[in-house]
Amino acid sequence: MRILVTGVSGQVGHELAGLLARDGEVIAADRSALDLAGEPQVIRDTLRRLAPDLIVNPAAYTAVDRAETEEPLARAINAIAPGVLAEFAAARGIPLIHFSTDYVFEGNAAGPYREDDACAPVSAYGRTKRDGELAVQAAGGRHYILRTSWVYSLRGRNFLATMARLAGERPELRVVDDQIGAPTTSVAIAHGTQSLIEQLIRGASVAPGVYHMTCAGRTSWCGFARAIVKRLPQVRAALGMPDSPLPAPTVTAITTAEFPTPARRPANSVLANDKLLREAGIALPAWEHALDDLLSVNRTGHAAT
Repeated sequence: MRILVTGVSGQVGHELAGLLARDGEVIAADRSALDLAGEPQVIRDTLRRLAPDLIVNPAAYTAVDRAETEEPLARAINAIAPGVLAEFAAARGIPLIHFSTDYVFEGNAAGPYREDDACAPVSAYGRTKRDGELAVQAAGGRHYILRTSWVYSLRGRNFLATMARLAGERPELRVVDDQIGAPTTSVAIAHGTQSLIEQLIRGASVAPGVYHMTCAGRTSWCGFARAIVKRLPQVRAALGMPDSPLPAPTVTAITTAEFPTPARRPANSVLANDKLLREAGIALPAWEHALDDLLSVNRTGHAAT
């Protein structure tokens, strides 16, 4: 089994490339090996040369605010390239696992979004990711679209790292409290995805389609920030940051209106995960437990699972 994993320099791709090595030969493709912003024909030629038996595509353009002025680039990576991957997979009769986002929804629902709820993205990033979903579906192959949200890890730029850095610089952190979602670690996503892949390898009849894959529970960005500050010594140690002589900052709740951004964010990013549990028996942990697991770093430098 040759498993192509795209975007291996990113948070989810990095975790998947290491974890899936136990399930087959991993073709770990960063941008230099497979540039999803490139010409579709070049992508097709690269796929033919790599000859995968399964494609896992966590690669994406994720600069949400910058996408408002770089939508063509975001569209190339988030919409056009997934369509090319899906067409290749459909023609070869191999599965494609493609990652998407809560940003495909408007974010005004009263409760958690289900997979078949109407999509109405309110940002360029959301539009390109939704168009990527549609391109994957249109190819007609055996596809699994996994929507997730609020992804973070111990590498790269993300909310955890930003809060840890700012906590060493400021006595107060002012954080939006009227956007809710489920913070989800790249480790939890990788383990959930591995479980799905192992079922596919065994020939289990997991129905293709759209699935939501986030940690359980919900909080606001402010609530997430407070959880990080509460664990600040562990966070700094896990991130390899020096301790700070400053006391832990106060976390103050503010509204979205008080923190304007170029791109609109969904006010409600909570996704219902019961379809994934029902169809594949997969459930990610509660977001607080996933955060604690991520911070439980063993001596080899890997997060405990």
